[in-house]
Amino acid sequence: MDFEWMAWTMPTAVFFITIAAMLAGMAIWEVVSPTIERRGLLPIATTRGDRLFIGLLGSGYLAIAWMGLTEWNLYLSIPVYIGFIALVIRYG
Repeated sequence: MDFEWMAWTMPTAVFFITIAAMLAGMAIWEVVSPTIERRGLLPIATTRGDRLFIGLLGSGYLAIAWMGLTEWNLYLSIPVYIGFIALVIRYG
């Protein structure tokens, strides 16, 4: 895949393709099984889409903290972000 016309690197393209796939998957999941607002660990009633958004936002903050507080490779933190999003979607 040649992304030079957009000045993208492959990791950037993978990131945005992954986000698009997550949104498409959530849309399909919503059609198949409509969501019900519920309260979990978060102090507000949320839907699956709300929890996905909160998880993605929190993962962004975790990435900034990871880069600012450690010298470790950023790729090592990907399982942390995936786990965080999974926890927020499941228990949030």
